[in-house]
Amino acid sequence: MVLTKFATVLSVLAALTFALPTHGQEAAAYAISDSTTGFILESSGGQKKLPIASLTKIATAMVVLDWSTASNAELNQIATVPTSAARLAGQGVGLQPGDRVALRDLLYAALMQSDNVSAETLADHVGRALGGGATTPVDNFVVQMNALARAKGMLKTKFLNPHGLDNLERSVPTSTAEDLARLTAYAMENSAFRFYVSQRERKISFTTANGPQTSYLLRNTNELLGVNSIDGVKTGTTARAGQCLIISAAKPPESREEGGKHFITPRRLNIVILGAGNRFPLAQSLLARGWQDYEAWAAAGRPAKGWKPAR
Repeated sequence: MVLTKFATVLSVLAALTFALPTHGQEAAAYAISDSTTGFILESSGGQKKLPIASLTKIATAMVVLDWSTASNAELNQIATVPTSAARLAGQGVGLQPGDRVALRDLLYAALMQSDNVSAETLADHVGRALGGGATTPVDNFVVQMNALARAKGMLKTKFLNPHGLDNLERSVPTSTAEDLARLTAYAMENSAFRFYVSQRERKISFTTANGPQTSYLLRNTNELLGVNSIDGVKTGTTARAGQCLIISAAKPPESREEGGKHFITPRRLNIVILGAGNRFPLAQSLLARGWQDYEAWAAAGRPAKGWKPAR
């Protein structure tokens, strides 16, 4: 009887545990997509629901940027770090409840150095402006994150917070590699977002709760910036999610004459990697393979469905 109960407990734990790569596996999932059309050129486990860690902050940033555009709100307005950020403090920039920071600097900190307090502060500030029937401003903001996901066809995505930590909720926030490819394509259309995620370093400033102003030099956690034309996007790591990464890279657009008309076709690939053992070398390998896939797909006339890489 004891052995039976023990076996049952193990099976339940196994069902609740997200499988990270085992020996010989590169990642729990990945997807290679054309950023212009959203077409998935290649994927492995691309529709598998997995924890995504700080890749969540891409959605956080886009809700903020969309709100700023829709409401004509300036990103130089000042936000106050909320008390709800106290449980997240002590890492990254070192922001504490009561500190005051411009929204633009919070975006830099959240996207470049994956600062969790910055993401929480953005959600609290914008959540108050958005309003809604949720319990807190942050909850209002998360509702908008999930509305954005639905609008972009991310049907297997569930955001629970603006930072991506997966040890603070009753359930685990999840998405898929292919859903995140859709989100990345949308984000990389936004020139402000592209600028934020392309910066290697950025000095930000904030006023502490007790008065003095201080500055902090952010360093981007994406080690591949500038390599093979990579100009974004975001890293993420938790114990449950493993090493996660999204990169984006562009080549000069394709120019062609057809029927007396001149056509310009952008060429940009987005690579999403979830649950990797060693994300940066894998990303470079997938990018090289992705451009091979892209050229073969383009040569086939860029079919919307039914195309698969020949390998």
